Amino acid sequence: MPKVGIRDVAKLAGVSTGTVSRVLNNHPSVTRDLRARVSGIIEELGYMPDPSARSMRSKVSRLIGIVIPDLTNPFFSELVQSAEQAAARHGYNIIVMTSFDHAAKEADRIGQLTSRKVDGIILVPSNDFHTIKLPKGLPIVVVDRLMPGYSGIGSDHRSGVRLGVEYLLKLGHRRIGFISGPKHSVPASDRLKGYRDAMEQNGGKVQNAEPSLIAEAAFDYESGRAAGNYLLARARSERPTAIFASSDQQAIGCMRAAYDLGIPIPAALSIVGFDGIPLSSMTIPRLTTMKQPIQKIAAAAVAVLLNERPAPSVDHPILFACELSEGETTAAPQPD
Repeated sequence: MPKVGIRDVAKLAGVSTGTVSRVLNNHPSVTRDLRARVSGIIEELGYMPDPSARSMRSKVSRLIGIVIPDLTNPFFSELVQSAEQAAARHGYNIIVMTSFDHAAKEADRIGQLTSRKVDGIILVPSNDFHTIKLPKGLPIVVVDRLMPGYSGIGSDHRSGVRLGVEYLLKLGHRRIGFISGPKHSVPASDRLKGYRDAMEQNGGKVQNAEPSLIAEAAFDYESGRAAGNYLLARARSERPTAIFASSDQQAIGCMRAAYDLGIPIPAALSIVGFDGIPLSSMTIPRLTTMKQPIQKIAAAAVAVLLNERPAPSVDHPILFACELSEGETTAAPQPD
């Protein structure tokens, strides 16, 4: 069967090839009726435009690269999905690459995407202490893990955690444990600062942010379980009545630790997570979490790359507020 070309579409639709091209590129000059007619012919003939040819003519690949540290992390998976949806609304596709949280691999992925002539890159940097080698002339926006010296887009991690800890304080909790993130992670550092902010502001009323109430951990489930064991495997009078975890994965791991130790949630322990991944609404009991506005972050990143909103400056990143999603893992503490 001969390959269908743009001339075939134009002939059957009774328009020029230029009009077909404008329909394919969502040009605003095309009327709704004409777009519908040409699109119907395209679907009827099964015409598939040659992306490489379009790229050569327009000097635009209509591709956006995304580099993330870990595809198995539900937060990053949702970020990719949201970015893909936002890009599709503008007629762009995405290429996803994983750095495996390693700076050298991250640099390699950026190089590969640059060689593929993508129109821009969305980057979630690795936690390795490093500098980003930015390709000349290629737009790149850093998201989530904002780095000193680089502009970026993300959640207001510090304020989000502070609000979550204040929520636990309002419930009446006084010994509040905290599971922090990796040592060199900027978001983890901001979340720890948010915890300290809330605890220090209420220093006269609560047991302050003592080192024994803080456990450092990676953002995954198993690390959360180990951190939960550290905080909970102690005498009842010394263990926290509530724990704020820096990720939902940590919180869910901590829930497992509490179950193994026979500590009922929320009767004897309240737990709050951070991220708002889909699994947080599926746990038993349903996890209370500070939800990050992932769709807004992704949409803003795409808009910046396509020059549809001003790029953030080094000193003024674009930060979105987190929102409390109250589940079933929090309650007032039982009296000692």
